[in-house]
Amino acid sequence: MTSSPTMLRLIGLAAFSSMASMRVCDPMLVALAEEFRISTGDAAAVVAAFAVAYGVLQLVYGPLGDRLGALRVIIGATAACAVFNAVTAMAPGFTVLVVARAAMGAAAAGIIPLSMAWIGDQVPYAQRQETLARLMGATVTGMMAGQWFGGFATETMGWRAAFAVLSVLFAVTAVLLWRHVRAANATPQALARSQADAAGRPAFSLGGYVASTVALLRVPRVRWVLAVVAIEGALAFGTLAFVPARMVDGFGLSASAAGGAMVLYGVGGLLYSVFARRWLAWLGERGLALAGGALIAAGLLLLAWPPVVAWAVVGCFLAGLGFYMLHNTLQVQATQMAPEARGTAVSLFACLLFLGQSTGVLIVAFGVDRGWLPPMFTAAAVGVIVLGVTVSRRVQARGASGP
Repeated sequence: MTSSPTMLRLIGLAAFSSMASMRVCDPMLVALAEEFRISTGDAAAVVAAFAVAYGVLQLVYGPLGDRLGALRVIIGATAACAVFNAVTAMAPGFTVLVVARAAMGAAAAGIIPLSMAWIGDQVPYAQRQETLARLMGATVTGMMAGQWFGGFATETMGWRAAFAVLSVLFAVTAVLLWRHVRAANATPQALARSQADAAGRPAFSLGGYVASTVALLRVPRVRWVLAVVAIEGALAFGTLAFVPARMVDGFGLSASAAGGAMVLYGVGGLLYSVFARRWLAWLGERGLALAGGALIAAGLLLLAWPPVVAWAVVGCFLAGLGFYMLHNTLQVQATQMAPEARGTAVSLFACLLFLGQSTGVLIVAFGVDRGWLPPMFTAAAVGVIVLGVTVSRRVQARGASGP
């Protein structure tokens, strides 16, 4: 199956839902802490559990996508997300809630990374960054919707309602994807291609998978990209989870208002996705990485030490714009670092991103209950500046036309 506008839109809808489910808990942390009588740092376990499961399961989805085909796995993962969101909505206690969120992360892990891999297989390199940017637009919109709706539902309908709505959204998306793939594969040409692809895929073996993964890790470029994205996940994504808590505890905003402020983080990313092609031609990949690191650092500093809440809101926007400048550059490197095993390579990339995020969440959670959030945001700002400079120096120089 080749790429089509309809398939790209449906994959974008699945990615939207996945990112909404990932970020929906951010504005709930204070409310969850109050309901279950725990600290805000302890409540962050719902974020860390999702991230850990999301990252670790990439080691499964990568070879599974290479073996069964990315689209099949995406459909199955989307259907599983519908089930686990329903379970999360009915969790009777905090321990069950954390376990359900981990299961949700395990299911969601099969959507966005394999969507990237599918785009890598279907879209020429010269158009790939623009196509990935459109996928990023869907994920950013999902993040915005999840953060806003998580806060809104917490204050109006209760936090469980947010997961119920997400369950319905995933179920509808899975059905639409399945119907479209089934219709597209019904033609004789598609059936012949599918049979040829299945015949050409080797049988999966654990030994072969381990050997291929080890072979990937022996490539210096692969090791570099994976190390950088893990650090990016800890510095940028690890702090992101606590921005709504900073808004609530530091400025007295309500959960819905904090979620609304976080929408500007997504607006920054959405703005990048719209102008990605123009900015790539203007700055190149090296310039995007450098500018992205600088904007993330500026945003974190405005969140850490703002004289008024308006500056913190501006910080959300700058951090979002900068993150997607830097991260999209790394995404393109991930799709190209091992074309012969793209599904496994991109899944390793996602694995390290979210393991880095979970590490960052746990580190920041340790400090949030001790009042150390501003210094931690400052330290992350310094780290991301160094990261942006490092990526800018190492990424291949190319213009919008590609190699």
